[in-house]
Amino acid sequence: MNEITVPIDSVLVSLMVKQDQQIIAGQTLAIVEAMKMHYPINADHHGVISEIYVNEGDLLTAGDAIFKVIAKQINQLAKEKQHVGKAKNSELDLFQQRIAKTYDEARTTARDKRHKHGYRTARENLNDLIDEGSFNEYGQLAVAAQRSRKTPEELQTQTAADGIITGTATINSESVGSDASHAAVVINDYSVLAGTQGYFHHHKLDRILGIAKQQSLPVVMYTEGGGGRPGDTDVLVSMAGLNVPSFKTWAGLSGQVPRIAVNNGYCFAGNAALFGCADITIATKTSNIGMAGPAMIEGGGLGKFSANEIGPAVRQSKNGVIDILAEDESQATNLAQQAISYFQGPTLNWSVAPQDKLQELIPNERQQAYLIRDVLKLVADTSSLLELQADYGQSIVTAFARIEGKPLGFIANNCHFNGGAVDAIAAEKAAKFIRLCDSFSIPLVSFTDTPGFMVGPESEDQAAVRKMSDLFVSAATISVPIVTIILRRSYGLGAMAMAGGSMFASIYTVSWPSGEFGAMGLEGAVRLGYKKELENAKQGPERDALFQQLLNKMIEQGRAMEAASYLEIDAVIDPSDTRTIILRALKTTPPS
Repeated sequence: MNEITVPIDSVLVSLMVKQDQQIIAGQTLAIVEAMKMHYPINADHHGVISEIYVNEGDLLTAGDAIFKVIAKQINQLAKEKQHVGKAKNSELDLFQQRIAKTYDEARTTARDKRHKHGYRTARENLNDLIDEGSFNEYGQLAVAAQRSRKTPEELQTQTAADGIITGTATINSESVGSDASHAAVVINDYSVLAGTQGYFHHHKLDRILGIAKQQSLPVVMYTEGGGGRPGDTDVLVSMAGLNVPSFKTWAGLSGQVPRIAVNNGYCFAGNAALFGCADITIATKTSNIGMAGPAMIEGGGLGKFSANEIGPAVRQSKNGVIDILAEDESQATNLAQQAISYFQGPTLNWSVAPQDKLQELIPNERQQAYLIRDVLKLVADTSSLLELQADYGQSIVTAFARIEGKPLGFIANNCHFNGGAVDAIAAEKAAKFIRLCDSFSIPLVSFTDTPGFMVGPESEDQAAVRKMSDLFVSAATISVPIVTIILRRSYGLGAMAMAGGSMFASIYTVSWPSGEFGAMGLEGAVRLGYKKELENAKQGPERDALFQQLLNKMIEQGRAMEAASYLEIDAVIDPSDTRTIILRALKTTPPS
């Protein structure tokens, strides 16, 4: 037999047992209050309450006895009947119930609607994107600013997280290491008010973008949604909603942290502005992306259009709006993981195909086309090539790749489009890519095979002078090194621009034995330089023979080994040594 005493001066708030009641160790017997705080009085062993000395409301002094307990073994049935243990934590229960309403399991109608369209939920995309167990969510309990028009239950289930999931996580930690894998994540949730941007939605977005800037975190953002939300009736401090900083903040991260946008489905107005500001844009083939949706277009008196008629993905890929076109959300997410990895640093593991195959990829016939992407894939680590804007500015290929795990930017002429001539759109595309690589200290490798800049009235109509000149400006103002590999033709200003502005702008300029050099295309040089001689020759076989004779002479004079003997380039290399040459050259430059 022993007595249970009160440990502090207090007031007895609640008696939770009766006389002769069986108790077990740890059971809460009473609650006392001191300094506005409640403290449980718990049993320290099994037994029976034989006497109660106090009543609720009594003032107690530390050490006062409140119960007498007879120690006794309690049978299992009695234990099961007791409602014992710690007092039920009602606040924890309420929290767990509230949090549960933000997950797919509690939002089955919204989840099933997404699945019916063949789409995934926002949280399914989140879970696929990030490393398991790495997510710290920001603002999960937010709801729409519509308390004046919806019940708490409606707000919590219908406007969960106010339509945007934000937080930090790790991505690709197994391949790049845990220290390099931290990222910020933003996923607009179309199942909440059509993914529209509301008052608290913007607050959450601004908060996570601020964290990304402060901690230098790359950002992956899923942008599906319908733009601004007019239904946030609780907002009385804004008239038109034009004072939100989200767009400026997102755009202001350009050059500071890598930003990757992913879209599936409809993306209009403000959501499209976020998509378009990103450094790399990825979209599914079922995407529609436009700066205005159907309602805004009709409101502007421009006619009625269905959402599917506005900015379809295939067209936006050809326009250069979409950098990478994906089949579905699963592939888009995988592409986002790959895209962000180049900014995270070297991969821990890599493999490569036999390099002697490179010698077979350039045809012996100097005018025969070949597949430049086959060259790039072979030079790069296996499966590491990620091309951007494949359907836009097609005479130049821009892609991220790796050599021995090291991230690099590749630019290359594509002889299957305009013969590899650099047109205005391709020049603009390449300049943008060069600046992106420079912003995040990714070295560049230029694979050159071009007859020069595209010429003619049609080319000038595309603002060729401005856009082609910008390719020189971009290369001249970067700090990352460029290595130039001349595959075949290196003619005129176009070749110089591909090499960083001149042949010696690169830290190492080399050519495969198949390289050809000239101030302009050799055929054109013969026609222009030997115009009188050709005109004096009899038209027909005689003139054709003279032309071929003069051309052959120029080909011999312009061969790679001759160019190297005049120090036009640094070296001629065996194609199979290309990877080794690139790595050696880059090791001579200190990190940016």
